[in-house]
Amino acid sequence: MLRAAAPAALAILVRTTGDFDGSEDAMQDALVAAATQWPDDPPQNPRAWLVAVARRRYVEQVRADVARRRREERAFGLEPPGGRGLEASDTLSEASDVDDSLALLVLCAHPAVARPSQVALTLRAVGGLTTAEIARALFVPEKTIGQRISRAKARIRAAGATFDPPADRAELADRLATVFTVLAVIYTEGHTASSGESLVRVDLSSEAIRLTRMLRQATPVDASWRAEVDGLLALMLLTEARRPARLRAGAGTGAFPMPELVPLAEQDRSLWDASLVAEGVALVEGALGTGHPGPFQLQAAIAAVHDEAQSTDATDWREILALYDLLRVVGPGPMVELGRVVAVAMVHGPDAGLHALESVALEPALAGHFRVHAVRGHLLERAERPDDARTSFATAASLALNAAERRYLEAKAAALSH
Repeated sequence: MLRAAAPAALAILVRTTGDFDGSEDAMQDALVAAATQWPDDPPQNPRAWLVAVARRRYVEQVRADVARRRREERAFGLEPPGGRGLEASDTLSEASDVDDSLALLVLCAHPAVARPSQVALTLRAVGGLTTAEIARALFVPEKTIGQRISRAKARIRAAGATFDPPADRAELADRLATVFTVLAVIYTEGHTASSGESLVRVDLSSEAIRLTRMLRQATPVDASWRAEVDGLLALMLLTEARRPARLRAGAGTGAFPMPELVPLAEQDRSLWDASLVAEGVALVEGALGTGHPGPFQLQAAIAAVHDEAQSTDATDWREILALYDLLRVVGPGPMVELGRVVAVAMVHGPDAGLHALESVALEPALAGHFRVHAVRGHLLERAERPDDARTSFATAASLALNAAERRYLEAKAAALSH
């Protein structure tokens, strides 16, 4: 409830104050209060509650700032400058029935801000991700992410950016490219949390799907970016469809054994959500029909091939490899290359996959990433090199920050010790 209400509440506050930093500080105070009060007394309208509490905190802060400035001005014999200050904060709209989340997404993607900083700021403001989570998702040092967020806020403030969407469609399309990336990262963090005990964070994945549905509904059918919106939503739905089969009851001791991760190849596909698969396939087929596939359409197409197959062995891996070859041109990235390695191995054998992995593992963004070692372990196991595979799985487990993934990798290493 808190996760779903916070981004929209922040958007309302930013729109009505025009002060990104002050609004975010006030909202953080409201979230702390909510975490304390809501368990015993949940509000009927969480968004309105957050807006009201954050508004009061913002007004208090503005009044304190005004009083401080006046004391300084009197001390130096200066006249108070004009400005909106407290007056603006006293007329804050409490239109909590309006969801400004999409407007906040577009605002964070303002052209005055460099693309990497746009993504970092939006993930923080709209996604609610921590600096550490953003750093892991983007393969960037945590300190760098903090600097990007600070610079982005300063540039948006200096540019006098407003909530009004850009009139120029080309500028809007450029901003939406950032929005797509942000929504995909939010969903990915929800689907597989980068750290912690739980494999999934349903609050994040659900919010990403909700926002993407809103974006699709607001997108004209003739917009140049409509197909990519459809592709992004399709990717989320086709991935979300598998969630019921990704965990199984653990076999450990104790009253509450930890759930175990189930890899795609071992999942009971009858547990997949058929309605989400059907919706996702229909979306991606319609999007690809436009003839200009973007990166999210291609990723959705790969997901559709997986979801429509009856088993891993029945999967059309040649089609998946062909889609990855297109994707590495249209939307290159380290995880794209790593996914392609798996497809190469499934088509041409594990030795070919291991050869392809050698160059991919040299990517600076993948240095020290557990997934490189996990993929190597799977390929070595298929190549009937159990000792080497065990070493790779053990290394991957030592680097994994998510407990469910770490337990899975430790179990793989242990099984190869027998």
